[in-house]
Amino acid sequence: MPAISPAGRRLFGRLTDKVFAFDPEYLYQRDLQAHLAPGAEANMLMLCGEQEHDPGKVFDRLRWGGVAVYAGYQEAPVRRFAEALAQCGFVIERLARRITVPRVGLSLPGIGRTGYYLVARKVRIVKPGEFSDRFTYDVYLRRAPEHEQRYVVVKKVPDLADLMHRLRDRLNTDDEAEIHQQARKMIDHVFPVFLTREAAFLKLLSKYLPVRMQKRVPRLIGLERDDRGFATRIEMSWLRRSTRPLRQIDFAIQAAELLDRIHAYARIIHLDLRLDNMVITPQGVGFVDFGSAARIGEDMMQNPMLSELFGQILRTSQIQVMLGKLQSLGLVTNETLTRSHRKIDPAADLFYLALQMAKPHSQPWIREQVRYDADSQEAKRIARLTTQVLRPESPANPRFTTACQLLEELHRIKNKLEG
Repeated sequence: MPAISPAGRRLFGRLTDKVFAFDPEYLYQRDLQAHLAPGAEANMLMLCGEQEHDPGKVFDRLRWGGVAVYAGYQEAPVRRFAEALAQCGFVIERLARRITVPRVGLSLPGIGRTGYYLVARKVRIVKPGEFSDRFTYDVYLRRAPEHEQRYVVVKKVPDLADLMHRLRDRLNTDDEAEIHQQARKMIDHVFPVFLTREAAFLKLLSKYLPVRMQKRVPRLIGLERDDRGFATRIEMSWLRRSTRPLRQIDFAIQAAELLDRIHAYARIIHLDLRLDNMVITPQGVGFVDFGSAARIGEDMMQNPMLSELFGQILRTSQIQVMLGKLQSLGLVTNETLTRSHRKIDPAADLFYLALQMAKPHSQPWIREQVRYDADSQEAKRIARLTTQVLRPESPANPRFTTACQLLEELHRIKNKLEG
């Protein structure tokens, strides 16, 4: 890629000094960017109009919610690039704004060259027209000036055509009638049921979690229902990441604390507590995606469809597969955990949190926000604790059976590390 000319550098210098110097969003994205590992997706991209930029590649380089700034000395190319980005999963926040760039050696008011810039935010997780097995629902950010947050997360039942496209590969069949039937069943029944349940769980979390923890889980903002009363679209608060990395012990403590309160106060089991579903917010470690959650003591047998769906989840979920594998290898002997295999049990959350807190760097987003050194005393003590949770001296009478007990031990470890 050709180097940016001196005039281009002056344009971006002017933007940095005069437009973004006191812009909270720019400063936030800049601070996030400072912690990125080499080769990681960017939180912010500065794109010069002197160079060719493919909107699709810009999309691929940015994280969800990240921003792209594009600037040049001609207005028309800036507007054309804005149109291309808008077709590629971006929302244009500022379009063809003008800025005067002083000429070399001159900084007199009104004397200089006029530049133009735009600011765009990546609001789609997957590019329009593309599909991902990882994201089953249609999930994106929506600008929401009517709320205190500038953006909210929208999660909605996918379109029939999109879902059929996904199912063609998954079902390994060319039978369009079968694909249509399966997609119709999921859109009419499966997705609305789980979306309705997720909305209900978010309400329970808002009601029962301590106030200081309510910003560490999504808050239900909007809800659309079909004529049967099932949710077809929900809007939630967007849990934005903190710009300050955590120590590993603090990550573990905050995650265990939140899990304990979710179990004890809201009586909810997350059932999918992977690092993908954790985010480090300014208020602490948070959890997202309660779509496959359940209530403690909930009897699924009363609803045949739920019983069938949760049976499939408990057979195929990453957490349950891992629990079964480690149990068969003798690496999980804690009978409280082994009894939770393929069951709706809070011990399943405890099992996976114990694994995740010992190796937080297995997920790129968390890697940038948790300071982890495998050779440190901190990491070694947490690893030993994980072993004690999974393989206790007395499997039938384990010391750790709840998130609360795990939290107490983590506090003891922190006190020893600091003492």
